[in-house]
Amino acid sequence: MRAFSRVSASAFLPTLALALLPGICAAQDAAASSPPADPQDVGSVDAIVAAVYDVISGAAGEARDWARWRSLFLPEARLVSVGLNREGASTYRVMTPEDYVQAASASLERNGFFEQEIHRTQEEFGPVVHLFSTYESRHTLQDPQPFARGINSFQLMHDGERWWVLTIYWTSERPDLPIPERYLGGG
Repeated sequence: MRAFSRVSASAFLPTLALALLPGICAAQDAAASSPPADPQDVGSVDAIVAAVYDVISGAAGEARDWARWRSLFLPEARLVSVGLNREGASTYRVMTPEDYVQAASASLERNGFFEQEIHRTQEEFGPVVHLFSTYESRHTLQDPQPFARGINSFQLMHDGERWWVLTIYWTSERPDLPIPERYLGGG
């Protein structure tokens, strides 16, 4: 431990970058193995977020286009749902895009599910985008009130050719956790 503490950060960081390079290249190769995406789905941040919402939304009895879903995500992507367990403690579930398909497909198709973005805050730095996408969920488009609202935290990456979803991390609003006004378009 002492030997490490004597190494300056400026000397360590280039070494760390070189050590990580094989993993970075492997991730880029893995991206090439994803199903081909419709260029209109991955050409902009707006397009890829809209595509995610579009795939999961549909009427009861309507099959979802899971091949399209898979084409939006890096193979290493994760979806993380945060909520409360039966004892009222915070808990989470980490899934791959495929795990999400297996967990949600039957329910989405059986009950009908329409989720739409109602507000967004977004930060960008080069190929990295983070956004909070406030959503409302309904069983039908005619439902006067949503049965759920919450925030999807998207982490997106541009590889020089297209946008990819790396993470969607979300939680739903509840009485003790209302959505702050700044994520609803207010002050």
